[in-house]
Amino acid sequence: MLEIRNLHVSVDGTSVLRGLDLTIQSGETFILFGPNGSGKTTLLMAVMGFGKYTVTAGTIVFKGRDITRAPMYERARLGIGMSFQRPPTIHGLPTELLVRMCARGQKVDAQALARRVHFDSFLTRDVNAGFSGGEIKRSELLQLMAQRPDMVLFDEPESGVDLENMSLVGNTVRYLLDGMPDACQATLHERKRLRKTSGLIITHTGHILEYVTADRAQVMYNGRLACEARPREILDHIAKYGYQECLRCFAGNMAGKILEVPLA
Repeated sequence: MLEIRNLHVSVDGTSVLRGLDLTIQSGETFILFGPNGSGKTTLLMAVMGFGKYTVTAGTIVFKGRDITRAPMYERARLGIGMSFQRPPTIHGLPTELLVRMCARGQKVDAQALARRVHFDSFLTRDVNAGFSGGEIKRSELLQLMAQRPDMVLFDEPESGVDLENMSLVGNTVRYLLDGMPDACQATLHERKRLRKTSGLIITHTGHILEYVTADRAQVMYNGRLACEARPREILDHIAKYGYQECLRCFAGNMAGKILEVPLA
């Protein structure tokens, strides 16, 4: 689904990603951990094609097509969707109209989709205008449900979400990734077998792992990836030792290209 090779990205002239390699298969969910400022959001923005994030070397291939220089709208049409950590407020644009635009000409029952995330009473309001953190997340998820992308990028889906909304957000993320009308009721085996949508998820707290069947995870630091392992293993290691232990691993392996570092 996604193949990134030797990716270098700069932001406002500052190098952020430094030779990153990553492959995500169809139906695979990849979790990205890392301390603030490590380059996680830059990776998602570069994959989505935001102009501020300049690819200086390397390639991004999506579904076999090189999109390294493709405009953002073309990537969205090809099937990449994104949920932002801090999406903008858009005055004058009702949420329901944006949802219909996200459907890309396909017939969509905006009311039915909105009811799934308890958002039907917000459809007439301008996008994100006066919304709480949890309401913004639900709005983002509603747009993604209408878009039905082949790959979804989530920038900290737990951010700004209170405990009351976390279950709703988590189950909706799972629904999007599993791509099944009855995803929340299906068994783990059924979800893995039938899943077609790929996911790349940034998380700090790991709460999303209570809802999502994630396949692989790595830690990012200083624009590079390391420590590939099962998501729960990495989360437990970070919870026990903190990111300082991850930084020690990085420091001890900077002589060569960092791709995989044992957790212990």
